[in-house]
Amino acid sequence: MGPEILIPLSVFAMITAIVLVPSWFKTRERRDLQETVRHALDKGQELPAELVETIAKSTRKPPATAHTDLRTGVIWLAIAAGIATFGWMVGFEDGEAVYPMMGMAAVPGFLGLAFIVLSFFNKTRAD
Repeated sequence: MGPEILIPLSVFAMITAIVLVPSWFKTRERRDLQETVRHALDKGQELPAELVETIAKSTRKPPATAHTDLRTGVIWLAIAAGIATFGWMVGFEDGEAVYPMMGMAAVPGFLGLAFIVLSFFNKTRAD
């Protein structure tokens, strides 16, 4: 496998790993917690109300706030800037690489802009 295949493949593998690994860890953590609770119930132990409340709160996703939307938008813009910078630097070696890389940077860039615009319209504030 040559570098013309390996480099794009590694970029997409990295993106996939960044998305999937945190989700896998969260699923594993939930499974371990459920197993612990199941063992306690099998032994006849009663669960404290605080534990049940904490478990219920941890499974609910908090509503998006203007702050979280803005933060997500800035992160997506930073990813776009990184891809664009990479394309610009590769452009010194191969001038034809700039435009496809800028096209790839446009996707997270527009996502970031959309989140930033949403942050101005979101009336929910973080407490």
